[in-house]
Amino acid sequence: MDRRHLTAPCGLDCFNCPSFEGNITEEWKKQVSAFLKIPVEEAPCKGCRDEKGYCKFGPNQQCATWNCVVEKGVQFCHECAEFPCERLMPTQQGATYPHNMKVYNLCRVKLIGLDAWIEESSSIRERYYNGKFLVGQGPVLEE
Repeated sequence: MDRRHLTAPCGLDCFNCPSFEGNITEEWKKQVSAFLKIPVEEAPCKGCRDEKGYCKFGPNQQCATWNCVVEKGVQFCHECAEFPCERLMPTQQGATYPHNMKVYNLCRVKLIGLDAWIEESSSIRERYYNGKFLVGQGPVLEE
């Protein structure tokens, strides 16, 4: 698995996503299929770069952030002079989705490099979903 290729321009870690074809379970395929009203075999995602910004979970399905990155000729949003922009702004609605981690992920990639971020990405996701928020400390996993 090429984790560099499976890191979306917006900072999402496709390789850690439960809908990614290398991670998806049969049960999750069925749930995605039912939710999206698509055949089960179409449920797995190949990752943002291989899907060329097509997101079956999005309302218009073609990602505006993907289109922007292609137009500007950058590999990641943090390489853009306008970073961070509104496309990356988190929202309380859907706060359980990984999209609220994008700016943090991109800042980490910019600071420590893509390979080092890849190594810590599963920990970031774990703390995001299972951590307890402590003011001034961010999400902390309870022992």
